[in-house]
Amino acid sequence: MAAAAAARVMVSTSNTLTASLLSKGPLQKPNSFSLCFKNGPVQKRRIFTCKAIYNPQIQTKEEGQPETLDYRVFFSDNSGKKISPWHDIPLHLGDGVFNFVVEIPKESSAKMEVATDEQHTPIKQDTKKGKLRYYPYNIHWNYGLLPQTWEDPSSANSEVEGAFGDNDPVDVVEIGDSRGKIGQLLKVKPLAALAMIDEGELDWKIVAISLDDPRASLVNDVDDVEKHFPGTLTAIRDWFRDYKIPDGKPANRFALDNKPANKDYALKVIMETNESWAKLVKRSIPAGELSLV
Repeated sequence: MAAAAAARVMVSTSNTLTASLLSKGPLQKPNSFSLCFKNGPVQKRRIFTCKAIYNPQIQTKEEGQPETLDYRVFFSDNSGKKISPWHDIPLHLGDGVFNFVVEIPKESSAKMEVATDEQHTPIKQDTKKGKLRYYPYNIHWNYGLLPQTWEDPSSANSEVEGAFGDNDPVDVVEIGDSRGKIGQLLKVKPLAALAMIDEGELDWKIVAISLDDPRASLVNDVDDVEKHFPGTLTAIRDWFRDYKIPDGKPANRFALDNKPANKDYALKVIMETNESWAKLVKRSIPAGELSLV
């Protein structure tokens, strides 16, 4: 386990150094990740006009029946070996593009999530008191996680009311038109960040868009979202604020003046939580019940 964790940190470190490698021409890593090219070496652009080329050769396999306690979606590489969607799929794709793992497809209500305490961290349906959990109404966007990120529950964020992390990977709300599938990998670019406070814990929501969406080239920061997807940021905030109320729980709150932070802030959140994940898999921070395999 220690060797595998160390290897993952090496992958994370190499991905973190992507920015310094961009000027050295195309970089390709078989069965891992490629960068976004346009007639030669990677170009540094704030406006994305091309797509990250990614052929991960990762398969998903369902075990058990959907909407049962035994249902799991496992991930495997091209050799058939099981891998973790949280630990083994790279975060960075280069040029500000990231991998996003769909847990909950838009317009569905089953509360699916990566099982962070199970070996290979498959996707399963969350439970409460032995019963499957559902949202009280459909979620209107693809929802899932950024791999190789972690919100550290032992670290207080001085910018967000001193709140501690929620012990999970960072959540993504993907606003594109297409409906994803459970376990699907999408290439996304972050646009904004919402600092949700859930029962005292900090639970970041990164608002992003798939590069395959027809309007992806039009949105590159928080103001563009309001222009081309009017009302969406407010709808996301209100949905996550209120979804627990039907179960008799208080509404969630949002820090940072109840407003979405811009793209640069979202990138800072991703960088910091990627660093926290690296410390976790190096065992610099106690893992508790979390699986590092």
